[in-house]
Amino acid sequence: MDEDEVIKAEVISERRHLISLAFRMLGTVAEAEDAVQETYVRWYRLGADERAAIRSPRAWLTRVASRVCLDLLSSARARRERYVGPWLPEPVPTAAFGGDTGVDPADRVTLDESVSSALLLALESLTPAERIVFVLHDAFAMPFPEIAETIGRTPAACRQLATAARRKLRAAPTRQVSRQEHDQVVRAFAAAARSGDLTRLMAVLDPRVVLRSDGGGVVSAARNPVLGTDHVARFVLGVLHKRPDAGLTELQTNDGLGYAMWEEGRIVGVITLEVGDGLVTDVKLMVNPGKLSLWN
Repeated sequence: MDEDEVIKAEVISERRHLISLAFRMLGTVAEAEDAVQETYVRWYRLGADERAAIRSPRAWLTRVASRVCLDLLSSARARRERYVGPWLPEPVPTAAFGGDTGVDPADRVTLDESVSSALLLALESLTPAERIVFVLHDAFAMPFPEIAETIGRTPAACRQLATAARRKLRAAPTRQVSRQEHDQVVRAFAAAARSGDLTRLMAVLDPRVVLRSDGGGVVSAARNPVLGTDHVARFVLGVLHKRPDAGLTELQTNDGLGYAMWEEGRIVGVITLEVGDGLVTDVKLMVNPGKLSLWN
């Protein structure tokens, strides 16, 4: 392989890193893929001499992808203000399910609980600059001088942005339980939902439980969050009653154990939950087809 081919292979191999970075910054795989595509477009627009002068393609690509995401975040926030119903981050499978997905492992977005929907929702409360700095420094360990060069701020300003971001994230309500407890409660929720017994389902819900369903204005979903054990339990049972032929399959997501709703050979919904003190505290129902592309 000559030097150009080596560099090309190195650049292409960074796609997974860039998708992971952009997903944390933008919250959906589609937006992350758009940002990464634009990053590669800018790379290939460079002249051969310009590309040869870049000592670290990974560092260059990371900086450019971050700038692209920074530009996209403002427009993304505006779109979410006009979004029909609650906006939820895209749930991501952390392992293959249902056999061979046909997706190249190098192109899969592989995430764990460190990139949960709860964190991504909390990141929505940050300004675009705070979010970029927080992700680059706290998630990808980029030094503040490099971040400053990336976003056009001073290192001191970047430190202040990171501090402000951490303060806001600490103020966000969070509940952390062991994987064993989470999975146990999630399975109890699923068993109660399958039973159709309203009282049994209410018993596994926290009194302050919140359910959010994201249909994106494309499919039917609750336009506002559903609050309280009675309302949430009735909503869940109502969804299952309207889809009598739908099946529920356990799967691992970036929120831990969840369930996929299958209908006519396709996944039409993904349910993820948060757990605290042995009860379900938050239910997220993703039915927006545009955010289920990785599942189908």
